[in-house]
Amino acid sequence: MARQALGAGVAFAGGVFLAAQGRINGELGHVLGDGFLAALVSFGGGLVLLLLAVPTTRRGRAGFRALRTALREHRIRWWECVGGACGAFFVATQGLTVAALGVAVFTVAVVAAQATSSLLVDRAGIGPAGPRALTAPRVAGALLAVLSVGVAVSDDLGSPSALWPALLPALAGIGLGWQQAVNGLVREASGSTPVTTAVNFATGTAVLLAVCAVDLLARGLPATAPDQPWLYLGGALGVVTISTAVLAVRWIGVLLVGLCQVAGQLVGALAVDLVVPAAGQQLAPVTVLGTALTLAAVVVAALPGRR
Repeated sequence: MARQALGAGVAFAGGVFLAAQGRINGELGHVLGDGFLAALVSFGGGLVLLLLAVPTTRRGRAGFRALRTALREHRIRWWECVGGACGAFFVATQGLTVAALGVAVFTVAVVAAQATSSLLVDRAGIGPAGPRALTAPRVAGALLAVLSVGVAVSDDLGSPSALWPALLPALAGIGLGWQQAVNGLVREASGSTPVTTAVNFATGTAVLLAVCAVDLLARGLPATAPDQPWLYLGGALGVVTISTAVLAVRWIGVLLVGLCQVAGQLVGALAVDLVVPAAGQQLAPVTVLGTALTLAAVVVAALPGRR
């Protein structure tokens, strides 16, 4: 029980950092006029920090050797090491669909798909925590989380002319559940959370480099680069977010990691909006209600229950 509480707290903290990262990356994308390029700056910045820190330590080098040995002995497959590509795809779908769908529909589509994916991934035992049955509390918690997020963003729900672009964020949400599971497997193979985070950022950066190459050919380079140093902190915050998920998934499974991160993200977004409110935005009561319901969803999903 203590380990489950610790894992929930760690994943929740990662969600808070994710909220701050989202605000920074959103502002960077606004300044650059290119969300894809902002994502590449964030991923690339995190990768540079990790490459400066991880391979320069004895434990980091040992972790990379252990992972290489596990790959050679087929204890882990190469495609289980590319979870970061799902994070990059998630960021790319933001740039492709948010304008058409709106942030609210995008968020609900991602959370619904991620909750479903996490339930199935846990049931299949893909992650390091092993198989977890589809109990009534887990299913109810996942459904309540989706409902809660819908309530939290209900003020922003519009009526887009077509919802078919929501298939992309739904696919991204499915990928996020799988990403957390395979990142946990990389952590087991390497014995190192920093090594796992570095591998995640390397694959994500590679995907975003390819996306940005096409994007820049179509749009060209931005006219100026932002001179505010804080706009380049997104990568560091992303390192914390991924690291906490890698740690927590071993203890509480993919579903609870996802729900705790969503709860932390909503609480973090509330805190950011209170401390540094966005221009022209006001805190809505439904946002507070949805956040409280999301916290309740985590508690419900953590309850013991029969299959």
